[in-house]
Amino acid sequence: MNNIFDSHAHYDDEQFDEDREELLLELKASGVAGILNMSSDYKSIETTRILTENYPFIYGACGIHPENADEYNENVRSEMILLLKTDKFRAVGEIGLDYYWESNPPKEIQKKVFRDQMEIAKSLGMPVVLHDRDAHGDMLSIVREFPAVTGIFHSFSGSVEMAREVVSLGYYIGISGVATFKNARKLPEVISEIPLDRLLIETDAPYMAPVPYRGKRNRSDYLIYVAEKIAEIKGKNVEEILEATADNARRLLGIRDQHAIKL
Repeated sequence: MNNIFDSHAHYDDEQFDEDREELLLELKASGVAGILNMSSDYKSIETTRILTENYPFIYGACGIHPENADEYNENVRSEMILLLKTDKFRAVGEIGLDYYWESNPPKEIQKKVFRDQMEIAKSLGMPVVLHDRDAHGDMLSIVREFPAVTGIFHSFSGSVEMAREVVSLGYYIGISGVATFKNARKLPEVISEIPLDRLLIETDAPYMAPVPYRGKRNRSDYLIYVAEKIAEIKGKNVEEILEATADNARRLLGIRDQHAIKL
């Protein structure tokens, strides 16, 4: 059986409304050992909480995405802190910077909200899940301001040089279905250069499905194709990749590995 740990998913997304329970039970039966479900806006904080309560193998990340930085205020901050102190929530996320869309909140607002949520992570001793789109310079600058905080650069899109710095700062690199795309240029080099103990695999479900399902709704068991690509690049077998990335996720999130318990 596969030992898949999906380090980034959005199973509260409306694309799963028609078959969510059936799908999640199917994933569990097919060897998906763990899922970290992201909140991104205020509404999804609650929907993520419900998922973590209903499914033992789903954990939660609580945060406000840069696209929704305008939703962040003191009341939201207080609610986040209360939830992050509960057992099933293991990370602050999805947080960061997104300069791609002109419709996003102004850069200064994004940076203020990002710094404040990094401060929450620092105060609680929790990892972060970082969204970085067309904002590499400002992302690294702010990350450097918080040397006590570690986490994941979700769906990493930077250079090998940036990946090396991210790892030197204590972060993990999230590898998504993009690694399987023919036009993926930098990512295979990043996978080759970065040690396996610093890689995680993720779907961003329902988005970014790997080949051969590119363009379709993504799901956690499709991570077998991402693992196959990493195995091909690193000259290892798929089982090694799945085991290592699952162990990495559990270590970062402070989740006890049931498979490691010796009776």
